[in-house]
Amino acid sequence: MASDSDIVPDSERRGLIGALPPAVRPYASLIRLDRPIGAWLLFWPGAWAVALAGMGKHGWALIAWLALGAWAMRSAGCVYNDIVDRDLDAKVERTRLRPLASGRVSLTGAWALLAATGLIGLAVLLQLERMAQLVALASLALVAAYPFMKRITWWPQAWLGLVFSWAALVGWPAVTGEIEAPALLLWGGAVFWVIGYDTIYALQDKEDDALVGVKSSALALGRHARLGIAICYLLALALWAAAIHAVRIEWFALLGLVPVALHLLWQAAALKPEDGADALAKFRSNRFAGLLMFAACYVVGTA
Repeated sequence: MASDSDIVPDSERRGLIGALPPAVRPYASLIRLDRPIGAWLLFWPGAWAVALAGMGKHGWALIAWLALGAWAMRSAGCVYNDIVDRDLDAKVERTRLRPLASGRVSLTGAWALLAATGLIGLAVLLQLERMAQLVALASLALVAAYPFMKRITWWPQAWLGLVFSWAALVGWPAVTGEIEAPALLLWGGAVFWVIGYDTIYALQDKEDDALVGVKSSALALGRHARLGIAICYLLALALWAAAIHAVRIEWFALLGLVPVALHLLWQAAALKPEDGADALAKFRSNRFAGLLMFAACYVVGTA
């Protein structure tokens, strides 16, 4: 029989989660409270859209609401993903100590937490314009299907791209009241950005995924992973350039993309596909890439 030390990860013994009461820690782990990178990545496309649309009357307040919504929906997504994947997670070294996979949280407790985070998301939804509300609700079908994609296609990262970029389609109508071409181009670019960075993330699990029969773009690309990631990033930059051009036709507006372009190309060029620690570091650096893209959108949208 496994001892407590065998099933409780080190992350629950230190840092933010370690400071919480023991009974709460598994639930904090379930929503990845100590790993906010996912919330940042979900948040940025919405912030870009608000900025590129000109911020509107309540731009910073809207961005704050989108930040809360990103945290709530990323938390809900983590819980839902762990509910669906609890059996697979138990077979993968990196995920076997997750609260559901290790039995430290009951299925009933996980569903209750999912409902609670969903209510926070609903509170954010009610702050948005009607069109933005409808667009946000439309994403739920994509979110619900995502955990099953790794069982169906070699490119679950493409489906994640649709989901994690959706905030771009919410942020724009939250400012303007409608979806316009720049929003679609911004979203399309974000889809390829997500495919690129999530392929980097998937490099950590290639061996375990192959053993348990889980599909990923990292496995599909094999030794061509860096090239595939670079192509995704180039497509993202091309679509973002088109979005910026649709807002400001002056060529110099595109110079705002130079910092984020250099950062993304550095990721692809310097990536060490067989080094899990390097892959994780490059993946996490996309929080900074998101900030660079926000700066470009803000300068162009508010100039």
